[in-house]
Amino acid sequence: MVDEQRPQPQDGPASGPASHDRPGGRFGRGERPGGDDRPGGRPRRFGGGGGGGGRYFQRRKVCQFCVDKIDEVDYKDLPRLRRMVSDRAKIEPRRKTGTCAKHQRSLTVAIKRARHVALLPFTSSQGR
Repeated sequence: MVDEQRPQPQDGPASGPASHDRPGGRFGRGERPGGDDRPGGRPRRFGGGGGGGGRYFQRRKVCQFCVDKIDEVDYKDLPRLRRMVSDRAKIEPRRKTGTCAKHQRSLTVAIKRARHVALLPFTSSQGR
């Protein structure tokens, strides 16, 4: 029988002691980092990792303007604009609202126009 040889790993410029010589493989318990064999048996969720204070998305958000087939955001559509503005009268980012890039640009212009004609506030009405 021919003696089977394992391929030798290539050492990088800053490689320390070989971590793959420990029992359990190169990455410890599981086969890969972030695989389904995490401690506790929980699979990794979309957008997970790195902590972040429990902010992870269970499903991808979709642009409400694309769903409703709106080409250009109207500055007079106040209920829709108010949903895209925070309680401190700031324009919400795309990562929070799920708006696509095209409609986010149109939304920004519409919110600024609505502020200019006094349909939306520039700042919140709360005092410090």
